[in-house]
Amino acid sequence: MPRALDHLVLASRDLAAQAELYRRLGFQVGARNQHPWGTENHIVQLQGAFLELISLGAGFAAPAESDPAARFAGFLAQYLTTGEGLAMLALRAADARVDAAGFDALGIGMGSPFHFERRGKRADGGETHVGFTLAYARSILITDAGFFTCQQHNPENFWNAAAQNHRNSAQRLASVVMVAENPSAHAEFLSHFTGEREMLATSMGIEIDTGGGKIEVLTPLACQFRFGLAPQADTPHFAAFRIAVADMAAALACLNAGHVPFKRQGALAVVPPEAAQGAAIVFEQAAA
Repeated sequence: MPRALDHLVLASRDLAAQAELYRRLGFQVGARNQHPWGTENHIVQLQGAFLELISLGAGFAAPAESDPAARFAGFLAQYLTTGEGLAMLALRAADARVDAAGFDALGIGMGSPFHFERRGKRADGGETHVGFTLAYARSILITDAGFFTCQQHNPENFWNAAAQNHRNSAQRLASVVMVAENPSAHAEFLSHFTGEREMLATSMGIEIDTGGGKIEVLTPLACQFRFGLAPQADTPHFAAFRIAVADMAAALACLNAGHVPFKRQGALAVVPPEAAQGAAIVFEQAAA
């Protein structure tokens, strides 16, 4: 079975401003959390996936390269030296140890999986406990984005239906969009990473349906045509993500009330990267 989209790691230099932006976008933003190594985040839950708003906490010091946390925190710190945006893509793991071994066998692995735990807060303000194991993958052709699978060990303490009610009527993460000059060059890596062998290939790029959200790799011209976005970098990078909403009118009302710049691109509402801290946010009507 292919691995579904689990979450996006959205890196910001100002976590408070990022959380406020997402509230203005119409999302319900969870409480502020801290990782053991010093990064801090807010969670925006959707149906089956989530957005991780994340930044470096006060006094953060990058872990040594030998520290397993370096694959996450070290990458994030380096990413933020050059900009903000969609830094890492996480897919859902049934067993991260199996994923890590499989990635190593395919030549895309990064060694042993990384396990950590942290305290969290429920919607009622009470404390809870969550644990995760991450299995990392890497492509020699992609240096400006991170990839891993994520296994949740206490999903009953993490997922909360009440946290998935958003003023903008957001339901699910429809897709993540990467821009690359030669999309087909990344087909083999993404097939190994997702576990999905079949993909749609056109002159615009490639598309992989994980069964729980899509991964799209578009040419710069295709991204501009579909979303009105000019390329942000010459190297392969995550440029946007698409959110399916139940009520497009509600999403537009939130954008207007929050004074968030956006443009209509056909039936889509696109918040450009300069207004969304580095990665464009595309709102679309969910299929009936």
